[in-house]
Amino acid sequence: MLYQLLADLVVLVHALFVLFVVMGGIAVLRWRRLVWLHLPAVAWGVAIELGGWVCPLTYLENYFRRRGGEAGYSGTFIARYLEPLLYPLGLTRQFQLVLGLAAFFVNIAIYALIWRGRHRT
Repeated sequence: MLYQLLADLVVLVHALFVLFVVMGGIAVLRWRRLVWLHLPAVAWGVAIELGGWVCPLTYLENYFRRRGGEAGYSGTFIARYLEPLLYPLGLTRQFQLVLGLAAFFVNIAIYALIWRGRHRT
């Protein structure tokens, strides 16, 4: 039971991290000091997507699931949890690249707004 709870907690943290990577720039517009957490998170998230790597949180979740008597799974967090929400038929490598680039460019746009506003004053 404890390991299943820990695995579920890792999934929650992982989902919040993905949300922070994609949308955290909006929070930076309000709380500027978040930039020091957000920029490394974006760099990591984009690198994971563009590199086609598996995030260590996926391995941690699988570890807890196996310790709790469940089977782990292969693949990535996105393929396991977000793909069924977005594209139930399958996440292709091409679409994974699109997701990584979208996260990158959304954040570039937000940071351009921040930089522009900072240099106006």
